[in-house]
Amino acid sequence: MTEEGTITPEIQINQLEDALATETDRLKKLFAAYEAQEKELVDTRAEIEVLEKEIIDKEIEREAQESLIAEKDFRIRELEMKATKADKRVEHLQPALQTMEEKYSREKDRLGKVFGIAEELDNDLKLAVTEMKARDDWYVSHMTLFEDLNKAIKERYEMIERAVESERQSQHMSRAFTERMDEMVEARAEEMTNQEPEAPAEEADEPEEVVEEAPSEETVEETEEESTEETPVESAEEEVAETSEEPATWNADVDPWADN
Repeated sequence: MTEEGTITPEIQINQLEDALATETDRLKKLFAAYEAQEKELVDTRAEIEVLEKEIIDKEIEREAQESLIAEKDFRIRELEMKATKADKRVEHLQPALQTMEEKYSREKDRLGKVFGIAEELDNDLKLAVTEMKARDDWYVSHMTLFEDLNKAIKERYEMIERAVESERQSQHMSRAFTERMDEMVEARAEEMTNQEPEAPAEEADEPEEVVEEAPSEETVEETEEESTEETPVESAEEEVAETSEEPATWNADVDPWADN
């Protein structure tokens, strides 16, 4: 080799080795930088994923909040609508409320009066019950006296009935006696009329007087008998009138003082 400008292979190899070493160092540095950039990229992607998730969550939250806000707005509008309807209804029902209050006051007064009357009736009922109890107690304590009195009144009515029955029998017997006497008088008169044609004319006047006098005596007897017959009839009629005023039968189960 010459010293003028020729490059020997050894120098060329050394240069190439130096260039290779520098390139290797540069590549190592680039690789290290690449690895660092890759790590940063991975971290950045992870952060991006996390942020995307957060963004999605935030978006979901925002949508939920918007839906809640919309629902709240809808509910608020509904409440406002109900409030306005209620106000209008109150305005329409105000006269009816006044009339109902008036009716309520009237019914309250009426029920107060009815309650007062009911209390008075209750008090009267209690008083009547106490009076009835007192009367029942008095009746129970005097029951024997009433029973004896009822027996005595029953015996009196039985005695009156027996007296009336005996009087009826006596009247029947008196009527039979008067009928018998009338038959006898009629038979005697027929006999006397049959005997009149047989007597002489002079004697006929005398029997006429006798006939006239005889009936006079009989009429006297008949008047006496009628007077004797009329007296018991009148007394019987008076007793019958008395019995007609009082009941003919007596019921021992009936209390004559029940109405008192």
